[in-house]
Amino acid sequence: MITSQFTTAETGIIVVDHGSRRAESNDRLHDVVALFAKTSPYSIIEPAHMELAEPSIPVAFAKCVEQGARLVVVNPYFLLPGRHWNKDIPELTAAAAAEHPGVKHLVTSPLGIHPLMAEIMQSRIDQCMAHARGELEDCDFCVGTDKCFIR
Repeated sequence: MITSQFTTAETGIIVVDHGSRRAESNDRLHDVVALFAKTSPYSIIEPAHMELAEPSIPVAFAKCVEQGARLVVVNPYFLLPGRHWNKDIPELTAAAAAEHPGVKHLVTSPLGIHPLMAEIMQSRIDQCMAHARGELEDCDFCVGTDKCFIR
């Protein structure tokens, strides 16, 4: 198995989202990466946007290599396996890896259907319903938007 050849110190993680024209959306990826870094055994963790914003996959890949990564794992922060996971992200990752001979890479599956996703969904629904009832404040996504109100 290729991953057993690399320690956590030699493994870089790139968390990649689609990318947006909205800076606020792109900034959220940095929050996701910071949250992941708090519990991850990996010390090399970089954000990347597939398109529309920086840092791109090639930029994040290079940053991982600069920090000592010999294996770069690209984790799509996507819900389901569509064209971007099937084609675009692997192609962009392979092109980035070609610039760093000897560095291996792997693209993981998207978040998809995972038992914890049901818990996350229920938590979000419960939060928004409690807010709509006036029992809780807005969640961090909805602050000031008036989105969680029953109409």
